[in-house]
Amino acid sequence: MSEISELVQKLIAFRDARDWKQFHNPKDLAVALSIESAELLEAFLWKSSEEASKDKIKEELADVLAYAFLLANECGLDVAEIVSAKIEANSLKYPVDKAKGSAKKYNEI
Repeated sequence: MSEISELVQKLIAFRDARDWKQFHNPKDLAVALSIESAELLEAFLWKSSEEASKDKIKEELADVLAYAFLLANECGLDVAEIVSAKIEANSLKYPVDKAKGSAKKYNEI
């Protein structure tokens, strides 16, 4: 079992012990993910990246990842598989010889 799968199983056990599955449909998990992402952004509000609290970043990033993992699980998606597929797709959209050192979108390079 991969580390990601183990984390997902821990999240599910935590959720199920509290009878929260009833609230964890894909739509509500996506909403929660968006809210937690905004809370992560809040850690950087009015600060440079260096000034942002590492503890706050860790806390909010953990929430973002937890909801993303739960959402993938509810949709029957394998996190490692979908991220690997996205990396492969992006490697075609952003070939090294054209994209290296550039922040331009794929249709601008």
